[in-house]
Amino acid sequence: MKVGILALQGDVREHKRILTKLDAEPVEVKLPQDLEDLDALIIPGGESTTIGMLIKKYKLDIAIKEKHKLGMPIYGACAGAIILAKNIIGSSQPKLALADISIKRNEYGSQINSFEANLSIKDIGDFKGIFIRAPIIKSFYNGCQVLSEHNNHPVMVRQNNLLITTFHPELINDTRIHEYFLNMAQEYKQVRDMQRDIEKSDE
Repeated sequence: MKVGILALQGDVREHKRILTKLDAEPVEVKLPQDLEDLDALIIPGGESTTIGMLIKKYKLDIAIKEKHKLGMPIYGACAGAIILAKNIIGSSQPKLALADISIKRNEYGSQINSFEANLSIKDIGDFKGIFIRAPIIKSFYNGCQVLSEHNNHPVMVRQNNLLITTFHPELINDTRIHEYFLNMAQEYKQVRDMQRDIEKSDE
């Protein structure tokens, strides 16, 4: 299983550590060609404005949107959630605008207001969420499914092949959210490989 990690800025090393622990092959994505033959993509936490600008600069936005259209799973954590959102309240920063959510940056406060919270996640169970300058999802629509909430705000959502958390599961030793995402990737890989086999047999 080859899982890309957008490696322009942010928590790349932490996601690589967990993927390696789960016997997946992490691939650093810096240019559009790095997306070839991946089974999934992670957009890590970091500085969303910087990540958004670099995605646009290197034309990764076009390539990632094409992969999304083909069904490849994409997981955005914290800054990644902001990048995936269709609406960033009060900001016109570059984004991918793939997920049907409205999100507000740094809504819990600055770095000093970072906190931990005990979460209950659908199909996963109890989980410790680490929130660092975290955004808040203010609204969601078009079948976006809430998997976990904190103080009546969604903190983990899924919409088809998109997975989003406003917290950082890569900062703890609990691998279950990454396992959930790898299951999404496995389903995509099976369908993609089947389609490739059909195309080969038709040649």
